[in-house]
Amino acid sequence: MEAQSDQKPRRPRVVALRRRPTPLATLTAAAVTLAAVVAPVAASAPAAAATDPSGAPVYRVYATREGLVGGTTANGHRIVTHDHFVALPSPLALSDDGQGSYSVRVCAPSTGRCEYAPVWDVGPWNIRDNYWNSAPYRERFKDLPRGVPEAQAAYLQGYNGGKDGFGRKVTNPAGIDLADGTFWDGLRLQGNAWVDVTYLWLGDGPRGTIRTGTGRPLNVRSGPGTSHPVKGMAAAGARVNIRCTVWGEWVDGHLGSTPLWNKIGPGHFVSDAYTRTGTGRPVAPPC
Repeated sequence: MEAQSDQKPRRPRVVALRRRPTPLATLTAAAVTLAAVVAPVAASAPAAAATDPSGAPVYRVYATREGLVGGTTANGHRIVTHDHFVALPSPLALSDDGQGSYSVRVCAPSTGRCEYAPVWDVGPWNIRDNYWNSAPYRERFKDLPRGVPEAQAAYLQGYNGGKDGFGRKVTNPAGIDLADGTFWDGLRLQGNAWVDVTYLWLGDGPRGTIRTGTGRPLNVRSGPGTSHPVKGMAAAGARVNIRCTVWGEWVDGHLGSTPLWNKIGPGHFVSDAYTRTGTGRPVAPPC
């Protein structure tokens, strides 16, 4: 299992490279990835729709493992072992490599763990299905309810004759792909599963970007200190919504030393020493 960052990470020399994203026309086969881990699918999708306190929508969708180590994502990222990112089936929610303008919180009810991760690839199944948007802003499949991926409707209800947007028979209802690190280390999944996804960029309020200086993910704690239980991970580059702030344990991190902690989700805290907000002061009200 990959080591994660908590404090005092080493700071390696970083060489910045910009790569032109692969043209979308060449992504069809790679973006529509089937899971490398096969698990039974429930007869119908669990009904779960909510709104995060930031206003971001939360939908329960089926997650599959992307794999494809050594391949290249839609934004030009070279996939490595135990990588931490996700894929959504529309380029309208694609972040640049190393960045997290579009990020999600993925929580697995089966394990009780969550990961905050950037969207770096397009898929699974479809590539024009921004199902998290309402009908007027959805590229295709506007007759489906908001929050229902086309592949899910095709697999469970026979929508579009049980086929995806390319005319292929849908063999699982996946609405999100998870990189290996997100799948195994962040959520500790053993097989494909229903997960609750919060589409963080659709929320309001102060935000910060996770920067560990090592590229490794950050532990997300249940309270403002490293003695609190780990509830999951926040990937390097993920952009998180900050609900409130609290003073807690001093942490010596990539961005400095501080006792300031940010609450980024329900019972989820990260040190401000790893959260770039543009200031070393609180950016949200006290918790």
